[in-house]
Amino acid sequence: MDTRYLVVGSSHAALEAVAAIRMHDPDGSLALVTRDRHPPYSPTVLPYVVSGRSVPESVRLRDDRYFAANRVTYLPGRALVRLRPKHGTATLSDGATIAYDKLLLATGATPAIPPIPGLDRAAYHVLRTLDDALALRSAIATARRPVVLGGGLVGMHAAENLVEAGAAVTVVEMQSRVLGAYFDPIAAGLIERTFVAHGARIVTGRRVVAVSREDAATHVHLDDGDTLATDLLLVATGVKPDLAYLADSGVAHEAGILVDDGMRTSVANVWAAGDCAQARDFLTGRPMLNAILPEAAEQGRLAGMAMAGDPGGRSYAGGVPLNTYRFFGHHAIAVGAVPAGAADHVRHDAAHGRYLRIAVADGRLHGMFGVDVFFDGGVMRQLVLRRTDVSAVIDRLLADPLRTGRELMSRLWK
Repeated sequence: MDTRYLVVGSSHAALEAVAAIRMHDPDGSLALVTRDRHPPYSPTVLPYVVSGRSVPESVRLRDDRYFAANRVTYLPGRALVRLRPKHGTATLSDGATIAYDKLLLATGATPAIPPIPGLDRAAYHVLRTLDDALALRSAIATARRPVVLGGGLVGMHAAENLVEAGAAVTVVEMQSRVLGAYFDPIAAGLIERTFVAHGARIVTGRRVVAVSREDAATHVHLDDGDTLATDLLLVATGVKPDLAYLADSGVAHEAGILVDDGMRTSVANVWAAGDCAQARDFLTGRPMLNAILPEAAEQGRLAGMAMAGDPGGRSYAGGVPLNTYRFFGHHAIAVGAVPAGAADHVRHDAAHGRYLRIAVADGRLHGMFGVDVFFDGGVMRQLVLRRTDVSAVIDRLLADPLRTGRELMSRLWK
């Protein structure tokens, strides 16, 4: 098979690239290959499939009619296993070889399984694909003593679903707090207390040293000597790009595929975007993985425009973290980061469980973090990207971040 454009992946980065290519080049041959056998969906909806709030048929991002209307050859259930950029070919898991002119790697990430002795012999779940979500949903129905390894977003979403199903769930996080990549100790503490109030057990600062299976039961052994017996084990200790297909390809990579501000890799005619791409961080300037939906969509769009030669294309501004998290009727948002030496502005209402933290350096907004305090995460991300000086309105921003942030943004748009 020959194609002008080859896109590998089927989530937000890949789909935005397809749309961008078709905006400028409606006729060039285009193939989209994905290892997933299901129609495209967003990994962000998987917790809702687990809970039953969403059904698989309702989470599709695109369907066959879209691919037909946009003249896209859609090839599901096929993984990329070998890349030969010098020859302009990609080999798939079914043995097929596709020759391409331009290639986008948007292959996402897979669960990172920790090297815990005995884990490979235990029955455990992960949550990264629709099939994972359906399997976990089925298991939750009968689980009574589930254990979740990892207190990140995936683990905490799953723990909430287990609590609401009536299970006595235990979350084990080796760091000193849950959601430590997004929230400081005060914010994380508010989230933890909500989980405990709903019946969950949160174990932080403890490492799993072994997993064993005895009499059809799984036992999780901690480094303090405690042992947790469980009938459902979920491993949610993070994700990482699976880059085995890059062997001998010459494509430079570290934790992910290294790209420039045009999403180009180190070899000609190959781009990368989304969870597999290691792009420039806006605040530090260093290459980093930033596995969030807005960044994946933006990177995919820029890559598609560059591949199609769209003169409206531009350079990537850099990644700014943005995570929104809802739990038990509460919400938390984390935008940006806290650089060394930043001034902290904090509003903490302990009695009502509300918290807001604003990080400012040289008068400019660098980060905003809140629990049950409303603000527009997308607006705050734009204010960070535009290096907005908030020194004159910091008190108003602290008192009413939603209205003040939108006022600032409206002035910048004019």
